[in-house]
This record gives sequence, C-alpha cells and structure tokens, in this order.
Amino acid sequence: MSLAEETEMTADELDAFLGRCETGVLSLARDDEPYSIPISYGYNADERVFYLRLVSTPESEKRSYLASSPRARLVVYEETDGGMTYRSAVATGSLVEISPDELTVDHIEQYGEAKRPLFEIWANSKPDLNIRLYELDPEEVSGRRTELEPELIE
Repeated sequence: MSLAEETEMTADELDAFLGRCETGVLSLARDDEPYSIPISYGYNADERVFYLRLVSTPESEKRSYLASSPRARLVVYEETDGGMTYRSAVATGSLVEISPDELTVDHIEQYGEAKRPLFEIWANSKPDLNIRLYELDPEEVSGRRTELEPELIE
C-alpha cells in the first residue's frame, strides 16, 4: 500500500486545522508511565496556545498525573474525504495551571470560546469534582496531511 502524498502542513494550515478541530488526545508522562485521555480544547492561533479545562475526581489517575507537573503531548487528528485525506498535529510542552486569581479578560474569552468537554460524564457529584484550567504553550507543534491514492480505498 503506497501513499499518494504526505506533506507537512504550513503554519497557516496548521492553525486553521487546530482552530477547527476541538478534540484530541492529551498524553501526560511521569517517569516511565504514560497516561492518555480524550479532551476538548480551545486554540488561539495568534498566540499558538491551547486552553484546556480538565475535570478529575479525588481518586482519579488524571489528578495524580496533573499534580506531578508532567510533560504533555496533545495529538489532534481527523479523516476527511471518505478516508482519502488524513490530517494530524502534535503539540509538545508543559501544562501550566491558571489559578482563578490569575485569570485575565483574555483567558476568560479563550475559555468561553472553548467547547465544553465532550467527555464529561461523571458518576460523582459536582462538589467531588476538581475543575482546573490549564494552558499548553507548546515548545513544538507539527502537522502533516496524508492523501491516499483513490484505488487504495476501493
């Protein structure tokens, strides 16, 4: 199976893609143990910063990873044109928690534009949930587009 074309996205294509997509997989690393979760995010193309609202329960693995200031990698992907085109982007860096005292008008606008997490179904009552705001100001962002030859789909 050969690929017709695989190319790196330009900065403008990458910004448009990340702004259009609203979900991805966030992976956190601590020592030798990875942890990955599906998330919703907001994206500011001018600053190239991701905005995340992460919810956890008291006993959750997510909460223990977030408390350890882990390295983070966000993977965003989509399939279009009936499986003919694939796009993916990877952003790598550290999560920075934004405390309520540090919220600016810009933060509030960014979090306000971000979609509510699509993966927010909790058995716990709201007082047991820990809702924290984070920014991912990536050290590196890359993206690629892969287009398959039409005969490979049939």
